Amino acid sequence: MGKMLLSVFFGLVVLVAGVSISFAHHAGGVEVGDLDTGSVVGQPFKELPVDAEIFAMELGSAKVWYPPVTIVDFKSRTGRPVVLKVTNNTSAEHGFFMTADSEFAAPSVLKVKIVLKPGETKYIGIPTSDLFYATTGSTFVYNCHLHPGHLGGKFVALGR
Repeated sequence: MGKMLLSVFFGLVVLVAGVSISFAHHAGGVEVGDLDTGSVVGQPFKELPVDAEIFAMELGSAKVWYPPVTIVDFKSRTGRPVVLKVTNNTSAEHGFFMTADSEFAAPSVLKVKIVLKPGETKYIGIPTSDLFYATTGSTFVYNCHLHPGHLGGKFVALGR
């Protein structure tokens, strides 16, 4: 009986170790919050510089996410997380959805999905590992998942 318990014990250790390793390379560190209370990988948003600002706005009769292309150059910056400031400048609720520019991306690929009320601002913190190791490309698309006809844009991570 002692040998059987010992075998079961060692089997559980191997099983647990195997499970923890299988999750080590999955994305999921993306955090969404407010400037004063939000954080990403243990760093408060208010202590990190904002890398880019993206706005929902109306241009004539079109509703768009602006700018249409957001570029962050990683060649000259440290490995700190990326912080995006996303603001809805319209009078209606809008969604912000950002993911890898690939229809066949793995389930672990970066995905950010939020809904913003009129005038609302949210901060999105993305660990660099989620940008670089959870996808094969360096281009991510963003759009309004609530209104498919609205124009979106692209986030490009240079220096990968």
